[in-house]
Amino acid sequence: MEKSIYRSYILVRHKLGLTPTEIFDELRLGYPDSYPSYMTVLRWWTRFDEENLNLEDNDRPGRPITAVTITNIKLVSELIEFDCHITYEQIEEELSLSPPSIYEIIHVHLKLRKISSRWVPYELTSAQKQKRVDTCQYILDKIEAGQWRICDILTGDESWIYERIIGRKQSNMAWVAYGAKPPTQVKRHRFDTKWMISVFFKSTGVVHIDVLPQGKTVTAQYYRDNCLKKVVEKVMEERPTSGLKNMKILHDNAKPHVALIVKKYLQSQNLTIIDHPPYSPDLAPSDFWLFDYLKQRLDSHSDVESLKSQITEVLLSIPKEEYLKTFKKWVERMKLCIDNRGEYFEHLKK
Repeated sequence: MEKSIYRSYILVRHKLGLTPTEIFDELRLGYPDSYPSYMTVLRWWTRFDEENLNLEDNDRPGRPITAVTITNIKLVSELIEFDCHITYEQIEEELSLSPPSIYEIIHVHLKLRKISSRWVPYELTSAQKQKRVDTCQYILDKIEAGQWRICDILTGDESWIYERIIGRKQSNMAWVAYGAKPPTQVKRHRFDTKWMISVFFKSTGVVHIDVLPQGKTVTAQYYRDNCLKKVVEKVMEERPTSGLKNMKILHDNAKPHVALIVKKYLQSQNLTIIDHPPYSPDLAPSDFWLFDYLKQRLDSHSDVESLKSQITEVLLSIPKEEYLKTFKKWVERMKLCIDNRGEYFEHLKK
């Protein structure tokens, strides 16, 4: 498309009251192979908005202009609003502003700063956000009304744990002399030996640890027979008088956890199932605390028995106060979830 054509089109649509975004969308639809960039549309729209109706390019000096004007501030703001990832170089190319002027506009006048995007577990839909809010509100209402007690809640989940520990990038840093080569660390291999570990705990400490045998998967039947039944037995031993009275269990929505035979077994034991919203590891104590805490303290092992022994040792060494504190953090996290309208909230935590 020739420049004179799209410039005339922008002028006419501007006169009709269309915004730069609306004009850009029309050009992109009408000329899918040769439409101008949004920045170009914005620049000409702003020019026409200032009643400069000349369709010819202005004379461009050999070096970028340095004026920090109201017009340039508006142009930079529009560019950033359209593309929050835009770079200094792109702004300079589109507006012929010098880097110092761009810096002043962005930081002094617009008061913006550039930070990395934050990672989130999933892209939540509106319905999923509302489900998170509704679930948290229901649980909090029960707890605050005294109908549910934290000491009566069990929780648990599964996680893969490797025999060979490679540590995190920060923990692998080492002091070396200037000019010396850094130590090496072998990357994780696809076929490194790993074990599926299930851990169940409550506010007073760990209740049950299970290691899935090699070659097996966690089916609903395995979860019921090797995890839940063991948990029930342990709780009955710890509470010979009250048993499972008023006890509740919190686990996520993995298929084995929500299978019919699992639900029937929990109902037969009078264990209330606490609803857990989908895609919410930030609301699961095992995910936001326990497994991360555990994996940071494990050494490499050559067999599953020594691995399980250290897992048990680490979990039993955690003070009871830490388990209770985790459940209190769970309550705090549900309040954050509600305040944040169901969005992930890790960036809001201090």
